[in-house]
Amino acid sequence: MEAQATVTTVTIDHVVIRASRSFDAVRTALEAALPPIDHRYASLVASGQADAARALLERGAPLSIFGSRDHGALLRIAGLERKAIQYDIGNPLTATRMTRHALSAALYAPIRVLLREDADGHAVFEYDSPATTFGQFGDPEVERVARDLDAQLRSALQAAAG
Repeated sequence: MEAQATVTTVTIDHVVIRASRSFDAVRTALEAALPPIDHRYASLVASGQADAARALLERGAPLSIFGSRDHGALLRIAGLERKAIQYDIGNPLTATRMTRHALSAALYAPIRVLLREDADGHAVFEYDSPATTFGQFGDPEVERVARDLDAQLRSALQAAAG
């Protein structure tokens, strides 16, 4: 039997937050406010210690940085110099509150956020709204959690933007 593909069109709200501060100041503020995720939770889950992993995550921050990539450095391949960091931001407990209802929501958790410098030297955040991204799954519980995540993320980014 051949694999079959289906395509669904969804509408996503793209959010842009323009800061009045420099890229470096906003990056420092963001990374001070959102700690790196404690990756020990994954080892605990893998070794069958789900309760210990949950306890570790419950002691953590509501939002954490899972990882980052310096996309500006990558542009050197094209001969460009830009400041642009792509972050993965989220919380594994929040993700499981959605994926238990719609496993496909794992496609978008954690949230990808771009911090870039604009032509005037100011920082700009860009991301796709969790409320609309996760809303495509049509599950009321997923949508409720996504709206909360949307508010948390926007608040954290606006605070870092100054």
